[in-house]
Amino acid sequence: MANAARRDVAPFLQRLRAFLLGREHTVAVRFEDGLADRTQPPPDVPGGPAHILSANYYCNRDPRREVAPPIDLVKQSLIAGGESGSKTSAKLPTPGKVYQWD
Repeated sequence: MANAARRDVAPFLQRLRAFLLGREHTVAVRFEDGLADRTQPPPDVPGGPAHILSANYYCNRDPRREVAPPIDLVKQSLIAGGESGSKTSAKLPTPGKVYQWD
């Protein structure tokens, strides 16, 4: 099967296509002789901090466990203002820099 002809259009249409494209057309279909060999050696990856299995507690360093639901800033400011007993007109924090339009 290695000597099988590749599927393509007729030679006249190949020349016309190459002329109109200004280059040789590369066929997008994958053929066996254009693929990499499957006899490659396995990778030699060095071990990291999670390489040793004993005392490797993933739940302690899982970043997904640090995610919490969003905080309502207005409710938090009302609770903070109610606890102190004073009505302050403190400006609520805004996320990121605020661009002042002209």
